[in-house]
Amino acid sequence: MTARAADKAVLLSATLFLAGKAYNVPSKALWDGVLHDRQYLLLVTLAVAGVFGALTPFESWQGRSFVDRNVLMRRRVLSTFGKLLEMSAKIEPPLDTGDLALHVWRRRRTWRHPIHGVLKRLSTYRMSSYPETRKFAPTRGVGVVGLCWLRDREIQFDVEPLTEELEDQAKFDQYVKRNGSESVMNLSWEMFNDLKHRAALFATPIRNSRGRFVGCISVDASRGYGALDKRELLAEMTKLGLDIRSEDFECT
Repeated sequence: MTARAADKAVLLSATLFLAGKAYNVPSKALWDGVLHDRQYLLLVTLAVAGVFGALTPFESWQGRSFVDRNVLMRRRVLSTFGKLLEMSAKIEPPLDTGDLALHVWRRRRTWRHPIHGVLKRLSTYRMSSYPETRKFAPTRGVGVVGLCWLRDREIQFDVEPLTEELEDQAKFDQYVKRNGSESVMNLSWEMFNDLKHRAALFATPIRNSRGRFVGCISVDASRGYGALDKRELLAEMTKLGLDIRSEDFECT
């Protein structure tokens, strides 16, 4: 039951109590018995009806609670993002402002993918609005987040060597034929060419209480895979994923 529904249920109960007494429904004898030496019940019920009708306390409490939780979750996300920025400071030459990005993804079913669904990006954290985040809702196995979903574990991927080697579609197709589609994250040439500017990729799964994959966290940068490929980075991402799961993605 939602907080609003709870407020309405209490208000309805109080109203029915007062209306029943006013019209002696179901009988005057019943009300005389209920209220015998308990006349204060009418005043209490009237006060409850007034409070829940005017102030909706449950809904107000839920709203304040959500705001508090949202602020706390934002602090956790920003704290994690700050630690990732400290790690990226070791990249030489330094990354541009706004390069490093952290994304939160959640598995969602769609009409085109009603069974397995796709990964929807819920939020992105970076120091600026550039580079602009491109639309991407991968299915299972596609992209670094799709591979994280497919394998249900942490995934790291260094795209930079591929970018230097796969200069055109012919070389791309030959590489896939030799190494398999997972070697290019199951991307088509068009998708690879469109996304290859994000060269250092990391993803960790978010699982529900039954251990099932429900989403993931990813971090990407245009370069610096070697400096970022540390246990500390994946540990921070995993910790944040546990916090997000505990809130059921509500405050991301």
